[in-house]
Amino acid sequence: MNKSKLAIGLFVAGTLTAVFGLVILFVGPIIIDDQIVKNLVIDPENEVSYTMWKDIPVPFFMSVYFFNILNPTEFLAGERPMVEQRGPYVYRKRLQKQNITFHPNHTVSYLEYRSYFFEPSMSVGNESDVVTIPNMLVLGAAVMMDNMPHAVRLLLSATFKSFKEGPFLSKSVGELMWGYDSKLVDFLNKWFPGMLPSTGKFGLFSEFNNSNTGMFTVHTGKDDIRLIHKVNSWNGLTKLIYWKTPQCNMINGTAGQMWPPFMTKESTLPFYSPDACRSLELVYQREGIMKGIPLYRFVAPKTMLANGSDYAPNEGFCPCRQSGLLNVSSCRSNAPVFISQPHFYNADPVLLDYVQGLQPTEDEHGLFIDIHPETGVPLNVSIRLQLNLYMKEVSGITETGKISEVVMPMIWFEENGYMDGAIVKTFHTNLVLLPMVMVYMQYCFLVLGLATVLGAVLLHYSGKVLLKKDPSTVIENHGATVKDPVNGTDGHIYHEWHRS
Repeated sequence: MNKSKLAIGLFVAGTLTAVFGLVILFVGPIIIDDQIVKNLVIDPENEVSYTMWKDIPVPFFMSVYFFNILNPTEFLAGERPMVEQRGPYVYRKRLQKQNITFHPNHTVSYLEYRSYFFEPSMSVGNESDVVTIPNMLVLGAAVMMDNMPHAVRLLLSATFKSFKEGPFLSKSVGELMWGYDSKLVDFLNKWFPGMLPSTGKFGLFSEFNNSNTGMFTVHTGKDDIRLIHKVNSWNGLTKLIYWKTPQCNMINGTAGQMWPPFMTKESTLPFYSPDACRSLELVYQREGIMKGIPLYRFVAPKTMLANGSDYAPNEGFCPCRQSGLLNVSSCRSNAPVFISQPHFYNADPVLLDYVQGLQPTEDEHGLFIDIHPETGVPLNVSIRLQLNLYMKEVSGITETGKISEVVMPMIWFEENGYMDGAIVKTFHTNLVLLPMVMVYMQYCFLVLGLATVLGAVLLHYSGKVLLKKDPSTVIENHGATVKDPVNGTDGHIYHEWHRS
């Protein structure tokens, strides 16, 4: 074959291969991003992603820990309370969206129902375990009546005595969680309707089980992927009415399950929590990998639950106590209830001086969300919060004894879930392996194309060098005849070097 033609053919093929590699290099990421956008939009036509959004397939669990009071008598006499942590008591949490309605402005409304099922095999103990905690009905009501006339406080104390309600409760975990019969509760619901958050049995989580979190209306992302999952309204409200400033009453971010794609390390995770009655925001902490999938970890900054003195934007959430406590009385029937991170992690250290038995650590008590930054899909979630009751001695209400002023931890709970099994494999294949294959392909085409072009150039150059060294090869190649200078006859020239 003619070396010149072969070199030209290789040069053309190599150039086309390299150009194809360059096209993939620039167009490939655009194609991948476009596919991510198409597959993430909340749309029934996106069968897989829509089903995952509607009925979250990731197993979620709620682990509950009780602070069992070891010295109730001494506590009532004014000594520091001593607690021991009991649990976890683990419940499988099922989430399901219902009443799904799409709107012309590219939003969708839904009610998300939650139900809990006890998991004995994952728990340390059983729901029949008995623990002792403060009686919220008595000690909470006492603080609420602190500014009432003395006669009213005496009447309230007499009411507690008539219903045999004391300052502490010793009941089973199941009763404290999901409710117990109380004649005092029946009396209050009959004569003071609306005073208590629930009308049936009284329990710490009685209003959570088999209930919904309110009507959320969120953006589908069909018109703008940057808005996907962001809350448009909650229960018809675009802002809250619980707090003192417009900023604190804002409903920011998503509903707390997914976020817009294409995150950076400067991104934050804002979300609205109906249980906390406010919007919260997590910040980037570090990169990581889970089962081969890259992730960003977001955590709660210290400013999230700081008081107004330490962080001015939080002034609207006051009246405040120490940093690390969120006063939710305004959305909890004015009960003196505070939310914090477990064991007062990231809170003012003085809170630890009032209660014995607390040992906060980041690994056990810090909350975090691990996000796949390209899609905004959570891979691993651990939301940890603690419920506290503000207590003190109230004149005229003898049930409060000589209790020292304290923010008393009652329970803390962790809601966690992570991708596993077939979902992880599908996620890893579509969002890690396929993009990785495309990256390798683009560089393979580039290298192959450049190598082919280089080979063609070398082939062409070697032919020219050979021609300069011995022009007779051209004569031989073309079958030319010349006069033999020795005998004068026509014929092919055969040199000694050719014979050899």
